[in-house]
Amino acid sequence: QVQLVESGGGLVQAGGSLRLSCAASGSILRVQTVAWYRLAPGKQREWLARLFSSGSTNYADSVKGRFTASRDNAKNTVYLQMNNLKPEDTAVYYCNADSVLTTEGRLNNLWGQGTQVTVSS
Repeated sequence: QVQLVESGGGLVQAGGSLRLSCAASGSILRVQTVAWYRLAPGKQREWLARLFSSGSTNYADSVKGRFTASRDNAKNTVYLQMNNLKPEDTAVYYCNADSVLTTEGRLNNLWGQGTQVTVSS
């Protein structure tokens, strides 16, 4: 019943911005650390950002200064604000929760289905 759903992807020109959302649904009590990843054709999965329950963040060098992760615990939603997008940012973007406490137990390593981001030059 508990799942993560990414949204907000689309087609954007280089230099543009997108805001991705990752919403957790179900009987959520607590979401711990959430991370953003992306997967581009011909490449391995790339870690982008880590957002701790405290709100502190870590970023990969490739997106540092351009991407910002945030969370709204009241809405059980995390965000990834992406600015100054480049064609090399084209990928499917995923969110991952390391641990989700629900009314029925704890779930570990929960992934969303991904949302496509395409950046044209």
